[in-house]
Amino acid sequence: MKTLVTTVTERGQVSIPADVRKRMRLSPGRRILWEAVSDRECRVRVSEDVRAPGAVAMLGDARRFRKLRRTSAWLKELREGER
Repeated sequence: MKTLVTTVTERGQVSIPADVRKRMRLSPGRRILWEAVSDRECRVRVSEDVRAPGAVAMLGDARRFRKLRRTSAWLKELREGER
C-alpha cells in the first residue's frame, strides 16, 4: 500500500483516508486505538470491542433484566394509564 498523508487540524483531529477506511471496513462510531511507539511513530489499531451505539448501549446491564420494547409500545402503555 502506498504512503498516504493527512493533516492534523487545530482541534487535533485527523481524517482516515478513504482507501484505508474501506480496506479496514471502518464505519462511524468504530473505536481506534493509538499507541505511541517512539517520539515520531505510533501504532494505530482497530478496537475489537464492538458495542451497540446509542440508546441500546446506554441500557448496559438493564437490558438483561428488561425486555426491550419499541417506543410506540411505551407510549401506548403511558397513554392507557391516563384514562
